[in-house]
Amino acid sequence: MNTSPAPILITGASQRVGLHCALRLLQDGQPVIVTYRSQRPGLEALREKGATLLFADLSSEAGILALITELKNRTQSLRAIVHNASEWLQESPGDEAAAFARMFGVHMLAPYLINLHCAELLQRSSPADIIHISDDVTRKGSSKHIAYCASKAGLDSLTLSFAAKYAPTIKVNGIAPALLLFNPDDDAAYRAKTLAKSALGIEPGSEVIYQSLRYLLDNPYVTGTTLTVNGGRHLK
Repeated sequence: MNTSPAPILITGASQRVGLHCALRLLQDGQPVIVTYRSQRPGLEALREKGATLLFADLSSEAGILALITELKNRTQSLRAIVHNASEWLQESPGDEAAAFARMFGVHMLAPYLINLHCAELLQRSSPADIIHISDDVTRKGSSKHIAYCASKAGLDSLTLSFAAKYAPTIKVNGIAPALLLFNPDDDAAYRAKTLAKSALGIEPGSEVIYQSLRYLLDNPYVTGTTLTVNGGRHLK
């Protein structure tokens, strides 16, 4: 595993998978900058381990640009940007446009603007990476969560476009996970139904994403690729 004095930016890493990856990077000796939108218990653990914490509302252009400005005030270089922030909203009748706009902001506009305006920070580090955390649902679409799926599919497209734009100085890749962690209130029937959707049939936890992240950071010959981490859902 290679570490760098330049920090890695992870967006939306105050809980669950993002928090786990940020803590693992810090454990490995890698400086980390984390963005958050809501106060959560995980932020204190990150602060104690030495992470830099930045508030950011990535659902609006103003919030995204404010983060970019603050980021440039905090660091002169970046080892990597991990676009982990995600929004899942119900597309309720009458609220469809607002839900779509918010998910578009978090999943597409934020990565797009951050990648464009922070490339100079990445280019001061070698190697340098951008990693988009997408979703396995983009593989086949979703009749129930159309806006969520569409905005994550757009993120997959950004992976290809930015990989072409920034080669060879910045590698750009994605990770597309399926189920990783159940919520505490998920009942037994839901858990069984969900586990049956994959060939491996397990709840893998957050570490599999950290392993994927490390692979992309450490491999010098992979760009424009999205890793599928779905337990074999495409085989069912």
